Amino acid sequence: MIDHIGLDVRSVAAAKAFYVAVLAPLDYGLVEEKRGWIGFGPPGKPLFWFHQTTSAITPMHIAFAAKNRRAVDEFYAAAIAAGARDNGPPGLREVYHPDYYGAFVLDPDGNNVEAVCHTPE
Repeated sequence: MIDHIGLDVRSVAAAKAFYVAVLAPLDYGLVEEKRGWIGFGPPGKPLFWFHQTTSAITPMHIAFAAKNRRAVDEFYAAAIAAGARDNGPPGLREVYHPDYYGAFVLDPDGNNVEAVCHTPE
C-alpha cells in the first residue's frame, strides 16, 4: 500500500550516519541523495527518505522488514553501537502474533525504529 515515506530530521549528517549503520544488516542502503533529501532502500528503490528541518519534529514509529531473526539481532546491535537508545531488545512479541520477532530503538530524533521478522525459525 505505501510506496515511500519521508521524515524531517534535525541533522542530515547524523541521520545519514545512523541509518547507514542500522539498515545495512537488513540489506538496505543509501540509494539516492537529491535536493537535500536522503533516500534508503533496496538497490535502485529509495523507499525511506529524510531531510533536514528547523521546525519541531514529532517522533513516529517506523518498522523495517527483516528477512530473518538474525538480521533483527544485527540491526539492534548496530543501532546500539551507533548511539541509539534501547526501546525493546530483540525477541518474540507474541501479543502481535506467534512469530512476530522484533527489536526497537530510538533514533537520534526520537523516532521509534523497529526491525521485524514475521517468519518462524
